[in-house]
Amino acid sequence: MGVGKTTIGKLVAHKLLRPFVDIDEEIEKEYGMPVSQIFKEIGEKSFRDREKQLIADLAEQKRKVISLGGGAFLQEEIRRICLSSCIVIHLDLSLESWKERLSLIVDSRPVLHGKSIGEMEELYYNRQEIYAMHHLKICTDNQSADNIAEQIINTLSMEFGVRP
Repeated sequence: MGVGKTTIGKLVAHKLLRPFVDIDEEIEKEYGMPVSQIFKEIGEKSFRDREKQLIADLAEQKRKVISLGGGAFLQEEIRRICLSSCIVIHLDLSLESWKERLSLIVDSRPVLHGKSIGEMEELYYNRQEIYAMHHLKICTDNQSADNIAEQIINTLSMEFGVRP
């Protein structure tokens, strides 16, 4: 949450000449409202069901850069689909850096609404355990989005043979 998945994903997709898909944005377009409103009006379960179906459909398509919402990868079925069909990149942000960004992201993240800083830290640590399942980890602290994108592209090229 708040690591820059969309910004970095768009840069990587552009540099690799591939389409970029932000799962949350696609669902927001479908429902005609932001995720926080979807959670309130339609419910988290409906959102998660649609999220899972969209990710499963997109994972079958090749040569796309897909950005998952922070909570999507927590679902075991989504993790399994992604880890078996895609190159999963974990953009790692330290707790200290994440806390610096909280004021910018809290309003748009329903999972943070009404939580104390202690509860938010617990959420951060709980998610780190699950995010440890990936093919590639990029540390993002104190790096520009462009630098992170270049690092991803170089690693994808050298380790996975990915080319534009």
